[in-house]
Amino acid sequence: MTSHSSILDTIRAAGPVIDQPAAKALYAPLLAGAPHSGAVQRDIAYGDDERHRLDVYLPVDAGARGPAPVVIFLHGGGFIRGDKADRAPVGHYFSRHGVLAIVPNYRLGPRHRWPAGAEDVASALSWARAHVAGYGGDPEHIVLAGESAGAAHIAAATLVRRFHPAEGLRIAGAWLASGVYNAELELLARRQLNIATPDPRNEPYFGTDFAAYRAMSTVELIDAAPFPLAISYAELDPIQMQAQAGELFARLVTRHGFTPRICVVANHNHLSQVYAINTGDEALSRPMLDFVRNPAG
Repeated sequence: MTSHSSILDTIRAAGPVIDQPAAKALYAPLLAGAPHSGAVQRDIAYGDDERHRLDVYLPVDAGARGPAPVVIFLHGGGFIRGDKADRAPVGHYFSRHGVLAIVPNYRLGPRHRWPAGAEDVASALSWARAHVAGYGGDPEHIVLAGESAGAAHIAAATLVRRFHPAEGLRIAGAWLASGVYNAELELLARRQLNIATPDPRNEPYFGTDFAAYRAMSTVELIDAAPFPLAISYAELDPIQMQAQAGELFARLVTRHGFTPRICVVANHNHLSQVYAINTGDEALSRPMLDFVRNPAG
């Protein structure tokens, strides 16, 4: 029988790798028997593109305690892949704990380039604010959360005012897990950060006009008013994720008046921290749930 301890031993032995098939296979046995939530409404359109679809996981006991807090969770995938179906366990986890969870797809590179992801976050947020009350959610308590590319898109969408919805940002908070916030750093330090050339993740999304990378790096564009924010990275994340989490934290604190939380997800790598959600391993999901419930706490 697969155990959490044996999985963590395998993760630590592999080190700071990004291996989606391996991470998925590690947790498949646990996820196969994981508890599900209540009702799920799938493939709801929030925009005109074929990728503008989202799933809504209704909170268990919806309405029993009043409107539920809402989380919008964006999957990762290196800007070029990923699907909301792979993050169904995230939706089930939050739903089981009384949170209305929205898991969207968004447009991908290379067909859609920066800032398509940030624009899609704003569209999903606008949809949520207009519709979650009808599903038992609180439109005044919406938290954005994302991992990897999803975190990059949320960072841009929230920290850069020009990407805010027309009606304003108006979120309860945001959680950024292991995202890319400085495309220029990843360009200029490819050798030190062990990033391939050509870059299979960033170039399809940010393009090959490398002189423009600073103008597409979120850390250089921050102009939003402070809001509750958490920044996390995995203990076994690739070094570029750890460096960028630290850089974003430092810039927000020293230059922009934010007081973000920062935390390390122990014993996990870039992908295992998310695949562990809803398996009983709450290294990432428990602090994220606590934040969603009380972002200002």
